[in-house]
Amino acid sequence: MALINCDFSSASLGEMTSIRVIIPENSEAKAPYPVLYLLHGLSDDQTAWTRRTSIERYVQEMNLAVVMPRGGRSFYCDMAEGGRYFTYISEELPKKLQAMFKLSAEREDTFIAGLSMGGYGALKFALRNPERFAAAASLSGVLNVAEHEWFEGKNELHRVFGDLDKLKGSENDLFQLVSDLKTGGKTIPELFIVCGTEDFLYQHNVQFKKHLATLEVPFTYHEEPGTHCWNFWDKWIQEVLSWLPLKKV
Repeated sequence: MALINCDFSSASLGEMTSIRVIIPENSEAKAPYPVLYLLHGLSDDQTAWTRRTSIERYVQEMNLAVVMPRGGRSFYCDMAEGGRYFTYISEELPKKLQAMFKLSAEREDTFIAGLSMGGYGALKFALRNPERFAAAASLSGVLNVAEHEWFEGKNELHRVFGDLDKLKGSENDLFQLVSDLKTGGKTIPELFIVCGTEDFLYQHNVQFKKHLATLEVPFTYHEEPGTHCWNFWDKWIQEVLSWLPLKKV
């Protein structure tokens, strides 16, 4: 595998930004490559997954590209006061990547996953763009942003989301997004959710699991003893990789 650090100017963000990309390089790898967008959490950046886990080794034999963008502390939103991170990752970045690397643009080859803030982002990107993503996975995700009492920095959330009283039922509310897809009869990406039972976000994940079950939306759900930590995520990203509906080559 090749590990590439790439810096470029983003029109959506209005500034320079960075991504880290893992690309197959063995002679038997066949392009265009399926791609996994892998999102970091609130206090991390695009280097977190390669610094804290063995993700490069885990995908060694998978013929899978992994794209790790920098999302700041944006909750992967077009922020009320800040960068347009949702537009950047959902629209601008894929076009840049397909121009720079041999990545597939097909829905069946496109997946997204993340931890904590990135778990929320992964499900949001997939549920708002179900025609682009075949599968999405959340590890210890912030899945119920409308219940924001867990977060101490209310001013920061206001800069991200705007009026917090209007979060419920908005385009940033995962519960509303999946309900809209279900009632609209639209295809919903395959969903994978995992959280530790000692994680402070555990109830978010239980609530979202119950919501999916009520809607009769198929999903894969796991829980086990564990906290909000890299030991947990390093284990479970391997399970996510095994779960991805990759085409046989």
